[in-house]
Amino acid sequence: MGNNNFTILLVDDEPDILEFLSYNLKKEGYKVITCSNGRSAIEKARKEKPHLIILDVMMPELDGIETCNELKQIPELQKTIITFLTARGEDYSQIAGFEVGADDYITKPIRIKVFISRVKALLRRYDTYDSETTKPILISDKLYIDKEKYIVFMDGQEFALPKKEFELLALLMSTPNKVFTREEIFAQVWDNNVIVGDRTIDVHIRKIREKLKIDNIKTVKGVGYKFKDN
Repeated sequence: MGNNNFTILLVDDEPDILEFLSYNLKKEGYKVITCSNGRSAIEKARKEKPHLIILDVMMPELDGIETCNELKQIPELQKTIITFLTARGEDYSQIAGFEVGADDYITKPIRIKVFISRVKALLRRYDTYDSETTKPILISDKLYIDKEKYIVFMDGQEFALPKKEFELLALLMSTPNKVFTREEIFAQVWDNNVIVGDRTIDVHIRKIREKLKIDNIKTVKGVGYKFKDN
């Protein structure tokens, strides 16, 4: 997909930041929508169905964490990528963001070349996800996932997993009993060009286990994770 096929929703309560980022994204050919608070972001996301949402953490009315949590409950936005804008060193905000399903974070102060590079890396996932080599349906015991429709069923109950949790589960299930190293997981789920914290994978694995109540995902200490097929 070309840049002009992508829609980006920018959410920040600082007008100067919105104007600066919007201007530079439009220069790259992206369609850009802006708003200044979480409530408005949810309304515009429902209407526009953006490919990428860039959320500031600290906002009035509804902060970025709460906004992300609500966005992830909307079925038609399950494929939407969400990344946070955080002040440097806000470790709590980053981890809290991953807890509610965020895909990445970008730190302030913003360096525009780095920012644009990160945006491109995030949006490349739309071009690489539907690879012909990808198995569309994965089944294990009582767990069923359809990668084309982003559907997860466990014991007949449907679950709407955030995009990164879904892709991580799909990767592990793609080759049962294979140990995926942390490096492999970062490269295939987050992209080598995206910088994420060391605890990112652990947080996502924990959330998958809790939501689906499964013990198939095994930790291989010092190496990575595997999906044990019953």
